[in-house]
Amino acid sequence: MSPADFKRAGSLYGAIDLGARKQALEAQARREATAQETGGVPAPVVDVDDANFATEVVERSMNSLVLLELTVTRAEQARGYSLLLEKLAAENAGRWTLARVDVEVNPQIAQALRVQNVPALYAIFQGQPVAVVPGIATEAQLRDWLSQLMEALAQYLPPPSEGAAEEQPAEPPADPDLLAAEQAIDDGDLDAATAAYERLLARSPNDPDAKLGLAGLGLIRRTQDVDPAEVQSRLADPADLDAQLLAADFEMLSGDVDAAFDRLIGVVRRTSGDDRDRIRVHLLGLFDTLPAEDPSLGRARRNLASALF
Repeated sequence: MSPADFKRAGSLYGAIDLGARKQALEAQARREATAQETGGVPAPVVDVDDANFATEVVERSMNSLVLLELTVTRAEQARGYSLLLEKLAAENAGRWTLARVDVEVNPQIAQALRVQNVPALYAIFQGQPVAVVPGIATEAQLRDWLSQLMEALAQYLPPPSEGAAEEQPAEPPADPDLLAAEQAIDDGDLDAATAAYERLLARSPNDPDAKLGLAGLGLIRRTQDVDPAEVQSRLADPADLDAQLLAADFEMLSGDVDAAFDRLIGVVRRTSGDDRDRIRVHLLGLFDTLPAEDPSLGRARRNLASALF
């Protein structure tokens, strides 16, 4: 990992996006369930390129709403966001279509829309962009944006299918402490976010979101005052265990969880005694930053067991 990669990884936003892996896994499961319920019909998502943009976006938008997602499909953070959009598209099947553009493959579309940064989500109606969500929004923010958008276009769009409201059960309201933690994170107030998660855990000791949140905040606290370039230079010394731990933390923040796990498991293999136990405990703490069903965890746990025994 280069110093520039370390610097990108050290951002507050990147750390919190560890939760996007959980969201992506849940969205994938919902998408598969939706496909089974509809006889294998996928969520209403269209892959768009320069050749079919006119038909799939412009012409389609003349009679219905198209949400145009401009993304980089190889980026893990963007993939999690795409799965969230697919989930919302499946819930709103028949009301709007999600059209996805990989701007690395089709840069002309992004240039035509004068897109500065991706991901970005454009609402296209009657051939014109009518609203935009720049960057990555939370699920709550997207739902609010969609609600306002559908209300503004209600008189121009066909009514929802009869019985559509019964098809999707209403989601339970978010816990107020969870919302408070997310807001504190957005504000950069780590102490307030920690306090909110701890209040939630006091009431619900096994709440997975609070556990993930606290573990992610731990990553931020350990790295926020660290110079990534210094860590990079220290990795040349295999005896510098602190550097290995920090490097793994930065890799977790960047979403490269397999690299972080492999790094520390490698250190476990070549250490013993207190040093080995210290690395093992740190690695177990990194496991806590991911949802239990994350496939990377099963692989890492097996490799750790092999390294220990």
